[in-house]
Amino acid sequence: MFKRLCSAGLLLLLFTGLLSSAQPGRYTQWVNPYIGTEGHGHVFLGASIPFGAMQLGPSNIMRSWDALGGWDWCSGYNYISEEVLGFTHTHLSGTGIGDLNDILLLPANGPVKVKPGAFENLETGYGSHFTRANEQVRPGYYSVHLDRYDVDAELTTTARVGLHHYHFNKTDNAHILVDLAFGMGWDGPTDTYMHQVNDSTFEGYRFSTGWAKDQKIFFAITTSRPVQRVLFFNDSIPAQGQSAKGKKIKAALYVDAFKQPDILVKVGISPTSSTNALNNIRAEMPGWDFKEVAKQADALWNNELGKIQFDADTTTKTVFYTSLYHTMISPALFDDAADALSGHSNYSIFSLWDTYRAWNPLATLIHSDRVNDFVRSFLKIYQQQGKLPVWHLNGNETNTMIGYSAVPIMADAYLKGYRDYDTKLAYAAMKQSAMQKTDGLQYVQQLQFIPADSVKESVAKALEYAIDDWSLAQVAKAMGKDEDYRYFMKRAALYKNYFDAGTGHMRGRLSADSWRYPFNPYQAAHRQNDFCEGNAWQYTWLVPHDVKGLIQLFGGEKPFVQKLDSLFAAPSSMLTDASPDITGLIGQYAQGNEPNHHIAYLYAYAGQPEKTAALIRRITREFYTNQPDGICGNEDAGQMSAWYVLSAMGFYSVNPASGVYVFGSPLMNRAVVTLQGNKQFTIEVKNQGPETLYIQRMWLNGKPYTKSYIHHEDLVRGGKLEIEMGKTPSATWGKAPGDRP
Repeated sequence: MFKRLCSAGLLLLLFTGLLSSAQPGRYTQWVNPYIGTEGHGHVFLGASIPFGAMQLGPSNIMRSWDALGGWDWCSGYNYISEEVLGFTHTHLSGTGIGDLNDILLLPANGPVKVKPGAFENLETGYGSHFTRANEQVRPGYYSVHLDRYDVDAELTTTARVGLHHYHFNKTDNAHILVDLAFGMGWDGPTDTYMHQVNDSTFEGYRFSTGWAKDQKIFFAITTSRPVQRVLFFNDSIPAQGQSAKGKKIKAALYVDAFKQPDILVKVGISPTSSTNALNNIRAEMPGWDFKEVAKQADALWNNELGKIQFDADTTTKTVFYTSLYHTMISPALFDDAADALSGHSNYSIFSLWDTYRAWNPLATLIHSDRVNDFVRSFLKIYQQQGKLPVWHLNGNETNTMIGYSAVPIMADAYLKGYRDYDTKLAYAAMKQSAMQKTDGLQYVQQLQFIPADSVKESVAKALEYAIDDWSLAQVAKAMGKDEDYRYFMKRAALYKNYFDAGTGHMRGRLSADSWRYPFNPYQAAHRQNDFCEGNAWQYTWLVPHDVKGLIQLFGGEKPFVQKLDSLFAAPSSMLTDASPDITGLIGQYAQGNEPNHHIAYLYAYAGQPEKTAALIRRITREFYTNQPDGICGNEDAGQMSAWYVLSAMGFYSVNPASGVYVFGSPLMNRAVVTLQGNKQFTIEVKNQGPETLYIQRMWLNGKPYTKSYIHHEDLVRGGKLEIEMGKTPSATWGKAPGDRP
């Protein structure tokens, strides 16, 4: 434990030292990629470009004593490990299930080892220890010294190609191991193949099953100089010839490191063929200049991170830009370089139950060049599998989580004017999602509620469906489909059927139209009761599309606020069998779980924005830190980070498809957001400080602004918002009924 604490402290000290010589305009210098790599954050650590298919980084060893069976290695990396098994080319970031980590390469020497080995006895396999001081990472770049082999390795990438640079200090029997059997989490190979095209080119594929049931990745490998010989293995058995096919193919590419200790290796990947993987190398990385490729990756990150110029203290600025960085690891490209010539890109890795809440509204602000392609990707998936994506992973529908969360994302895009796709097909796809006969939707259509004795997680599903239906209704209205609008608005109000005025909670209803007994609002049994990764305390507030209606259910603003106060004051017990990522607790509020993300902002709807402000400052201070364990729960493919990015700028998308952002408490002195058409929206905060957390007054484009919310169109037309902060709550700002969301 002492070693871990010292290591984390040294990391922070070194990182702070680097920031003391910060260079203007280089936003990557404010990114600390280690944030979220320890604990339950599960973020990717390695080299990539924004939204790149190639995510090249180390895979290290899961601790066998980990009580969660290696769960905290979902991305393939955890900060507590100081062992490297190899460098893999695909990763997940922030997820609660492990997969990918495809096509492992490892520079080694001495006798060839073809098994990964175990933490307890690393020497039985091919893994190597490393020292944290000899590991460096920044956006687009990773390097480490492998102690066992005395090899220096550094990595960088383009969109679909990874570039390795190995320097062999120890040259005896130097080789590069390729392991096509290796995978992370649930992933296991089903068919692998590798072929030597010539003395510096190789091709093949890796098919596997896991979270993604039928994953297929094709690859090509080229080396900067010829290899001396190649030895193939089928699992651990040597195989003859220039190619090998089987469930667990591996290869050792021997290199002459005595004459030339440096070698570069390119790995291209493709979802379609090894030929296209090689074409991706030719298109994206024709040369062998490692520094130039790393420089280009850094430039791409600076361009994207620079879309928000955020001026704050060093720690806040670091957490902010790291959060912004984390929002651009996924979705990831899922196509070939030739496809980009069409002007459109295809994406996968959509964690939609998480990201519809904040990640997507953020994307509509700063990624206007990609939003239409995200929707097109949804529609391609719809045409392929007959329904919109739920949690789509590299050509596979995992059906993970609940709701049809593609709908609020598509609705938000359409309502904000993103319509460069087949809008008729989009509406048909959204409506088809809402009219399915599975996961309780058949009961919504027949009974207007989901019986808890017929469907697990009934309340959570019903509340998500209501949000989805409200979003669909708004598109129907905009398209002039009045009958559909009325129908889906009625369904959007069905959340009321789960509210028990006697307990003040949402709860399960049985087929006999009676409440489920026994009932304990603290119980959060994972996938066993009426809620999904949460409990009644938390799900009672999941009505972001009709907060005024929820207030009425409580009997008015006063009892609503009293109940909301009690949420944050209640004991933090989840009782037995709770999901391990219900984290970041303030009472029963759980910042580590997405259905809670809007709750602190609900006070503004009842005319008490000062309570929102106090909570936002506390959440951002306690649950987002500049440490390896600086994210309180699974980062969830960018959603946890998007919450911070929006909240740090002072507002949040409570109802994601409404185009309305509710103010909280900004953390910066100044932020400049670059929007579509190179317009800019500037936010200047006066009297900013740790004790001045309450908004006193605002001016929008020079005119007094008293509302506790702002519309999307006010932001994207460009302009200036001035905010004056104070130590005590304002008696007037955001208080009047007409100034509330």
